[in-house]
Amino acid sequence: MPSRFLVAAALLAALSAPLHAADCSVQIDGNDAMQFNKTAIDVPKACKSFTVQLRHAGKMPKAAMGHNWVLAKTADVQAVANDGIAAGLDKQYVKPGDARVIAHTRVVGGGESDSVAVDVSKLKAGESYTFFCSFPGHSGVMKGSFALAR
Repeated sequence: MPSRFLVAAALLAALSAPLHAADCSVQIDGNDAMQFNKTAIDVPKACKSFTVQLRHAGKMPKAAMGHNWVLAKTADVQAVANDGIAAGLDKQYVKPGDARVIAHTRVVGGGESDSVAVDVSKLKAGESYTFFCSFPGHSGVMKGSFALAR
């Protein structure tokens, strides 16, 4: 009887292992009310790459109420957003070649989605990172913290 218990316990442990694996992705929604549905994203230590899927849950077109997801050091957010506005929609409101931008999606409109993989090795523990939408006028309210789990 004890051996059956050990076999059952081992089988249960093996089957539950994937449940404890790091989830190295997140979905974030933007809407027509100029809001993200998350204000914080924590990246598990085990992730080497972390995928962010942006979904526009609204109905408005990208020219009127588009959203993107941009990651930068918190200290760089305002400058990156300002330079993004100058770059325009055809450049996804991200200045081409901007080294301050760690990762970004394209601008999406209602019903559209896009994703980006963040190279976690580019992030430093203890550094402050912010994700935001760089569509003109959105970065002040559409933003949140992005952090490596400790």
